[in-house]
Amino acid sequence: MLPNPLDTDVIIVGGGPAGLMLANELGRRGVGVVLFDQDAATAVNPQANATQARTMEHYRRLGFADEVRAQGLPPDYPTDIAYYTTFAGHELARFRLPSAAEAKDMVRHLSGSWSAAELPHRVSQMYVERVLHRHAAALPTVSLRYRHSVTAVADHGAHVTATAQGPEGDVSATGRYLVGCDGARSIVRQHLGLRYEGESGVERDFVGGAMHAVYLRSAHIYDAFAGSPAWMNVNISHRRRSFFIAVDGRSEFVFHTQLKPGEDRDAISETQARTMFAECMGRPVDFEILSRTSWTAGFTLVAERLQEGRLFLAGDAAHLFTPTGGLGYNTAIEDAVNLGWKLAAMVNGWGGGALPASYHAERHPAAVRNTGYARGFAESLGGFRATAALETAGPAGDAARATASAYFDRHGRTEFNIPGITFGTRYDNSPAIVSDGSAPPPDRANAYVPTACPGGRAPHLWLAGDVSLFDRFGFEFTLLRLGGARNTDALEAAARQARLPLTVVDLAGAEARDLYAADYVLIRPDQTVAWRGSVTGNPARVIDTVRGAA
Repeated sequence: MLPNPLDTDVIIVGGGPAGLMLANELGRRGVGVVLFDQDAATAVNPQANATQARTMEHYRRLGFADEVRAQGLPPDYPTDIAYYTTFAGHELARFRLPSAAEAKDMVRHLSGSWSAAELPHRVSQMYVERVLHRHAAALPTVSLRYRHSVTAVADHGAHVTATAQGPEGDVSATGRYLVGCDGARSIVRQHLGLRYEGESGVERDFVGGAMHAVYLRSAHIYDAFAGSPAWMNVNISHRRRSFFIAVDGRSEFVFHTQLKPGEDRDAISETQARTMFAECMGRPVDFEILSRTSWTAGFTLVAERLQEGRLFLAGDAAHLFTPTGGLGYNTAIEDAVNLGWKLAAMVNGWGGGALPASYHAERHPAAVRNTGYARGFAESLGGFRATAALETAGPAGDAARATASAYFDRHGRTEFNIPGITFGTRYDNSPAIVSDGSAPPPDRANAYVPTACPGGRAPHLWLAGDVSLFDRFGFEFTLLRLGGARNTDALEAAARQARLPLTVVDLAGAEARDLYAADYVLIRPDQTVAWRGSVTGNPARVIDTVRGAA
């Protein structure tokens, strides 16, 4: 045995969004957690920049959505996506989105596809990680150990172990479960011998192949722009393609450009980086480089399995995305939410033996779905061939720009108005869902039809006093009794018998009853409809199924 053994319930390898969110989910339920991360602290460079509405709803459930929404851009900063020839040249199209302040007010008045407790927020992952870290660190059962590089993991059948190299030497941890949230080069995935499946090495004119990122500071950069400020700016030029994102809404930005054939991703000099930026800007601009790195776009990869025994994969260890649509980080958060309540159920004694395996059954298809959507957005964005005519004066230039404008007007709405992707993830074939024989609406990226068909997100509703229905849900399972129905004694007794934590919520009005199309609805801790009916049927069977004991 190595020195400094740590006994805990769950070992997490990796302290990015998936690992920290999982630590919050587990710690809030009193589960012991030891998290190892090789870095000194949370991310210091911008990475993912879009927090989807579903992720914000989970942050609301944990109590810190407002704290996240206060991060990043100022509250009145526009979160538009603008498309240019060069940034100092012609603005081609703009997809307008609300500022953080507008979103907070607007959400209370939306219905249909965008009926939600929260709207999206444009914020750099590095800011979100700080919030997640702060809340995880405050939980008494959570130990966050940065500057600890995990070198080995093992599943011993009845327990798991991890060995890590830290500032004071090697340490070992023992737990009941271990989750690899340790990125594309995951040591946990390597230990399991699991391969990624899907596409890699895809080459496109844009967002396919080698990219170079520059994190920069410039207080007057918008003085050079042809258009007004936006959260994301995309240039469409035959010289060079890029996207440029506002990080703090004042002076910090991140610039990502496609490298051309012959440009060595590992040998880009500072002079080259500045020249590439000037090409995309259309004029020289002074700026300070804070950091820069090369990376690869064009991945559509999902691990062949997300669980073996007591070892699990989440986040980038489980799936790799091309960044279009902003789906990678948000899919990682959903992984953590899904797995968190299930591992806690096992540790706290009310989860059935089949519950851990439902993680793969639910999240693997979700990852395949979401990586496929991201690939489609990348093909649309990178498939447009820019010509020199876009930047010329006269009728030929006007015609070329009109064509590009129409194309990117459609593309912007397609990539960034995605309630179907945001809210439409489903677990229809899960062993932990009780089907009622109904079929959900078709899965479409740009439209979402709220449905209480078991296996999907619970339909949202604003109640009197601007209270979200989701705020009435319990932290674990919730039983909705709708339209005045009350006959749930047998179902509640079955939950007590199984020690399944259950909150009962009564909604007497017709609106909720019509929305859910049933008298009784059982909502999981991740706000997924697990069962619905107008009679309780076999309550013990329902409870055993949703807790993985059927």
